[in-house]
Amino acid sequence: MSLRLEMLQVARLAPKLLGDSADLVRGFLLSQQHPGGGFTDRAGDPDLYYTVFGLEGLLALRADLPVTATAAYLTAFGDGRDLDFVHLACLARSWAALPKQLRSSVPADAILGHVETYRSGDGGYAVTAGQADGTLYGCFLALGTYQDLGRSLPDPAGMLTCATRLRAADGGYANQLDVPQGLTPSTAAAVTLFRTLDGPAHPELAAWLFARCRPEGGFFATPMAPLPDLLSTATALHALSGLHADLDAIREPCLDFLDTLWTAKGAFHGHWADDAIDCEYTYYGLLALGHLGV
Repeated sequence: MSLRLEMLQVARLAPKLLGDSADLVRGFLLSQQHPGGGFTDRAGDPDLYYTVFGLEGLLALRADLPVTATAAYLTAFGDGRDLDFVHLACLARSWAALPKQLRSSVPADAILGHVETYRSGDGGYAVTAGQADGTLYGCFLALGTYQDLGRSLPDPAGMLTCATRLRAADGGYANQLDVPQGLTPSTAAAVTLFRTLDGPAHPELAAWLFARCRPEGGFFATPMAPLPDLLSTATALHALSGLHADLDAIREPCLDFLDTLWTAKGAFHGHWADDAIDCEYTYYGLLALGHLGV
């Protein structure tokens, strides 16, 4: 199963805990549609990055997608040659969310040709072209893009080599080389990459991830982080589930933490100091709820 479908399958369990509030989330996501197509960023402008989360959030809630407007919006980007790596990956993922009959004209080979310009010298991928060393974020995006476009990843062994090199001194994984402390999202990405590409299982990473969870719920990005955040929480829960870890001890505390980020508008804040709401963190809220509701 692809990275995208794996997360979507879990996010679709969120309404079990949301109950009637699922309608609020659906309404919020629909309110983030831009009249010209796509979903809006925090400034109110259409953006491919936020479009991914808007579409995936609506799919998780089994809501109708704005198919025609979204297809027209995506078509305007062509093969993505003018996009940076992150938005190039978002173009592919957005197309993957639309009905199959609309994807027949997607220039998949051209998009992946642009992706390959971000391959790093160590066999991975970096978000900046021409780098000697890849990053876990770059690898995660590249793998997802190949899957979203229905193609096989070239040289998966090279990606595993890149990811393996990014293990930090504390046992977690960082997004770049020679960093003493791992990051929770990067470690979660490493767990998922290894599992997807049949790499080393590293069951000890479950304990590493659990150590980033505060007793009252929510995961820190690093031990030095002042606040837990929703991205770290959702990705850690996803990785722990992939490691078949028992979440019972943290289930209720993490649900309490999510409740502190919930708004009556049907969205989630990214952390306690975050005043804005958007499609991205709302989707991560659905993903986290899905794992906690199992």
